[in-house]
Amino acid sequence: MLFNSVQFGIFLTIVFILYWKVFNKTLKGQNLLLLVVSYFFYCCWDWRFLFLLLFSTFLDFFTGLMIYKSESKVQKKRWLILSVGINLGFLSFFKYFNFFIDSFEQLLGIFHIHGGFTALHIILPIGISFYTFHGLSYVFDIYNNKIQPTYKWIDYSVFVSFFPLLVAGPIERATHLLPQVEKPRVFTNAYAIDGLKQILWGLFKKIVVADSCANYANDIFNNSESYSGSSLLVGAFLFAFQIYGDFSGYTDIALGSARLFGFELLDNFKYPYFSRDLAEFWRRWHISLSSWFKDYLYFPLGGSKGGLWIKIRNTLIIFIVSGFWHGANWTFIAWGILNALFIMPSVFLGTNRNNMEIVAKGKLLPSFRELVNILITFWLTVLIWVFFRADSISHAFHYISGIFSTSLFIFPDVFPKKVFALILLFIIMEWLGRENKYAIQCLYTNWPRVLRWGVYYLLITLIFSFSGQDQQFIYFQF
Repeated sequence: MLFNSVQFGIFLTIVFILYWKVFNKTLKGQNLLLLVVSYFFYCCWDWRFLFLLLFSTFLDFFTGLMIYKSESKVQKKRWLILSVGINLGFLSFFKYFNFFIDSFEQLLGIFHIHGGFTALHIILPIGISFYTFHGLSYVFDIYNNKIQPTYKWIDYSVFVSFFPLLVAGPIERATHLLPQVEKPRVFTNAYAIDGLKQILWGLFKKIVVADSCANYANDIFNNSESYSGSSLLVGAFLFAFQIYGDFSGYTDIALGSARLFGFELLDNFKYPYFSRDLAEFWRRWHISLSSWFKDYLYFPLGGSKGGLWIKIRNTLIIFIVSGFWHGANWTFIAWGILNALFIMPSVFLGTNRNNMEIVAKGKLLPSFRELVNILITFWLTVLIWVFFRADSISHAFHYISGIFSTSLFIFPDVFPKKVFALILLFIIMEWLGRENKYAIQCLYTNWPRVLRWGVYYLLITLIFSFSGQDQQFIYFQF
């Protein structure tokens, strides 16, 4: 059941009515409804893996209680290791088993040895990377005495499997979401309208921007040997907006849907393509994942303490693990390493925290220097995205070498004017609304009502005009 489908719209409407009109008498009844519909939502993908979700939920619920009840540090650590080991074991098997087998076979092949290992036909359970990290954050926070465990199975299960974030995040923390599950929610009209507006903006990002870019980006990447350097650059540019519109669009729909039920999920994107350096980009892109690795891996490794080389080592580890988290392919690891290498100069110089505020805050236009830094950061990101999208390392290198060939200076074979016009509209709206949670949140509050509704009508018209075949969200594969 895709967020950008009619089925999800019907599902969301029914759940909303039941939640506020039928099950509104008790908090337990509302949470039980959310748990049932979340499991139903997951079963719409593949009911067989519901048992894996249930096992993972029970494992972390139980080990969280045992960590809290254990009197010695040694016992606490044993329960933590049990939870982490089993969770990562399942994740490694389903997501990385064939990758390790294939890589080991290739290594043996260098020495002309045939190991005889064969890959298995493993189906990746949808959302496993996300709900696994939900549970791990819970047991980590209990172990570090940041929270106490809940004794309510239903409440904890809703935290893990809440349907808006179940299959592609954002990666929630127990410290943030669980208290919201445990306290009564009151319906407010303004809150619901705000949620609907964010859903609308997310659908525009996904259906109009991302899917339009995908039609051309996929063709160019899949047939890159047939295109000129300028066309390859266009393909990389379109993929950059495809993945941003796709993933941030999903996040907006998830956050808007959660708000309809009285929940506030973690922000996952804060206008990353307006960043002035790569360090700022990573503070604004997939924020829930970056902060998860920072809190549960970077800081335990020592963070920025212990000298420059420790900081460099930890930064490199974070980006390699982040790349590997995204998929079982050397292209993702290369993508992570490249991001780490390009961030290293700011780590050396201590400038990685220079740009903490949104660019040109309170101003209509950026300064010339800010504009130059934004453009440099954006195009560097576009080139790095090639490794994320490419089928293999060699494909990525051939693609980039093709960009920087003499054919870069000819007019591209592929130049979809309509798509570029949509991207320009999207950039303008994002820029004007960049100080809000999402672009259209407060952008038109001072406009006459007829103009505000004109903008909403335009977005809805574009969504219906470009809707057709429901395309799966990119991050479902992770």
